[in-house]
Amino acid sequence: MKKMSPDSIRVLPIGGLGEIGMNMLALEYAGKILLIDCGLMFPEAYMLGIDLVLPDISSLSGREADIVGLVLTHGHEDHIGAIPFLWQQLGEPTIYGTCLTLGLLRNKLKEFELDSRVELIEVQPRQKIDLPPFEVEPFRAAHSIVDGVGLGIRTPLGMIVHTGDFKIDQTPVDGENTDLARLAEFGEEGVLLLMADSTNVENEGYTLSEKSVKKALDEIIPNCAQRVIVATFSSNIHRIQQIADAAAAAGRRLLINGRSMISNIAIARQLGYLNIAEEQFIDLREMRQLPPEQVLIITTGSQGEPLSALMRIALGDHKQIELERGDTVILSSKFIPGNEKAISDLINNLYRRGAEVFYEKTSEIHVSGHASREELKLVHGLVRPKYFIPVHGEYRHLVKHAQLAVEMGMPKEHTAVLENGQPVRIDAEGWQPEERFETGRVFVDGKGVGDVGKMELRDRRHLANHGLVILMLAINQSTGEIVQGPEIFSKGFVPEENESSDALLEEAKQAVRDLLQEHSLDAVSDWEELRVEVRKALRRCFNKKIARRPLILPVILEL
Repeated sequence: MKKMSPDSIRVLPIGGLGEIGMNMLALEYAGKILLIDCGLMFPEAYMLGIDLVLPDISSLSGREADIVGLVLTHGHEDHIGAIPFLWQQLGEPTIYGTCLTLGLLRNKLKEFELDSRVELIEVQPRQKIDLPPFEVEPFRAAHSIVDGVGLGIRTPLGMIVHTGDFKIDQTPVDGENTDLARLAEFGEEGVLLLMADSTNVENEGYTLSEKSVKKALDEIIPNCAQRVIVATFSSNIHRIQQIADAAAAAGRRLLINGRSMISNIAIARQLGYLNIAEEQFIDLREMRQLPPEQVLIITTGSQGEPLSALMRIALGDHKQIELERGDTVILSSKFIPGNEKAISDLINNLYRRGAEVFYEKTSEIHVSGHASREELKLVHGLVRPKYFIPVHGEYRHLVKHAQLAVEMGMPKEHTAVLENGQPVRIDAEGWQPEERFETGRVFVDGKGVGDVGKMELRDRRHLANHGLVILMLAINQSTGEIVQGPEIFSKGFVPEENESSDALLEEAKQAVRDLLQEHSLDAVSDWEELRVEVRKALRRCFNKKIARRPLILPVILEL
């Protein structure tokens, strides 16, 4: 990314626009770059074998020394999860965040043995952070995780307001609502650019308060005759507090299940964000000794992840916890887009084992952490920006949020619906888009980061859909004589040891023999070209006979 003139601001979205997750934004002024968030995304269904997805930061290559800091809005994975992977590539910047955000991040850094190297600076809402030429002021933002903030960013050209993920909760569990007073003061000061959360722009009215979940829990849990299992996100500390309070009121003790749930609860209790008495917790041995009506299990796995604790319980594969007929399972989380089928399978399996299941579509046991339309209107009215860029959402969310800004009286030409890699430059004369930068996704597969790309994913999908065919052939390089083969092996293509399959593979071998007879093998100079021709011959044969397109790997040994 090239430097630009000192009297303009560049906004470069690196991740999080047109998608849910992988949030990362860069602001540049006078040759200095401020980073906001550095999150990851969990793999979509077509990303076979991929564990995590990171933003592509190649647009910042060569500019590491210009980065003045990385400021975090809150501790969700889609805002902090990529830091252990990308921090060193970013030039090892200092990281600023609130207490719980840094607590969760510190725990992640320990897994990568980076906790002693990364400089983490804790900040409070309304505490100014001096990162010349930027002055960053966090302000409280209510969300589905404790200690969330938005950012007021002062530059010599004007104020930029970034809401982070937020909603306006009139009865927050911890009493900390979004700081509307500070937003109004920003508006009075004058705001050059607003960037606001768009996730729930399609929802009319107001998002329900987090406290409404407690009412549902207080109605369900006392009426359960046996054990209760509640699955939720391990980062939703307010939800965990309300579950614990409802369990205590019903005379139930808590078993915590799932690595991230155990870790996050320990961090939140240590930092004072969770108030649960030590004697309320039990271990597996104590659980077995208690009557089932005195037990409540808090677990991970609300999205139907294949290896999660709850899915293993639902399938009867969990070694310590066995679901019994009459148990109650509460899925206190939303159906994240893309996970609907996995969650439906989870619910079906829970019912098969005799459990009663409560979930988002049947009970009010989850509320969103994002602002709906009326809340977004209120923020726009308070801030009154000159320009507006919707952030945090799929493309349709961004479009609808831009339309909402126009409905609120903003000139259409003062709104911009951007996608990742589309920078905008703002100066005294106005704003205009710049040439797109290369952005994309970096895949994490096991311990490999970035070594699996689009081609490898394409091959994996091909294998999953059509199977694999391997042709083995050994040829004397000097004489062109076929020493062995052709032999054909297949996986996931046709049934093994089947009469029709054997006939098909034999016909495929003959197609290869016919091809080889057409070539003077002793004169072949380009063996890769021969492999291409063999692949074509097999593809034609399989397509003609059974209309299937397996991944074909010709292995030609030159002896």
